[in-house]
Amino acid sequence: MDTPLHFPSPLLNASGSLGFALETDSPIDLNLLGAFITKPISRRPRQPASGQRLSHVSGGVLMHNGHPNPGLSSVLKTYAPRWAESPIPIIVHLLGGADPDLSSIVERLEMQENIMAVELGLPWDISVGEAVQITKEGLGELPLIVRLPLPRAFDLAGPVMNAGAVALSLGPPRGATLGEDGSLLRGRLYGPSNFPQAFQMVDALAEEGYTVIGAGGVYSPDDARAMLDAGAIAVQLDTVLWRGDAQALFEGFNE
Repeated sequence: MDTPLHFPSPLLNASGSLGFALETDSPIDLNLLGAFITKPISRRPRQPASGQRLSHVSGGVLMHNGHPNPGLSSVLKTYAPRWAESPIPIIVHLLGGADPDLSSIVERLEMQENIMAVELGLPWDISVGEAVQITKEGLGELPLIVRLPLPRAFDLAGPVMNAGAVALSLGPPRGATLGEDGSLLRGRLYGPSNFPQAFQMVDALAEEGYTVIGAGGVYSPDDARAMLDAGAIAVQLDTVLWRGDAQALFEGFNE
């Protein structure tokens, strides 16, 4: 499978699971990652969502945080020097659909050191036409990975790849639960219960010949190996990195 993406390790962090750059005080040896994927970034600053942002549900957590970030200029000022010195390559995750002039954002990223690729996260309710348009706007000198909403990944994959993406990754499914105050809380679902549907999607996309980075519910070395055996070129880890024993996943995978 031809791809411009080559990772020293197939294990990556998913966007939002860590910060905007490698942290030296992390309990995980982040040098074991094949690349570091930043938290979602937009041109303008975004504030955290109001109200409850996290709820524990059966098999994982539901999160609604509004993708807070200080905006592109602030992120570059603070973190670009650290990206340049990072021992592993950086993948910058951009919020697809959040900015009208995506191409100019990509051009600014092209001027930074040690950025391997851009990952463009598509909204869960995006149309095929909008997905194609946003993908084209994200094209530039850096390879473009497009993160697809998991339930719609198969329908969006072909149009997005034909529009110029070099690889696909998988975003979390959506869900809803009752919040602490009894109101409806909608958000992104994370946890091991996502693995069966994520694994099925990786297998289906790879069977079609698409370059895919697996993600969703990977909580063990066996989960990661299964996605790689199904045809993924790499695997993203999300909320498993918040657990105290996350280091064991890396050690078990590398045994």
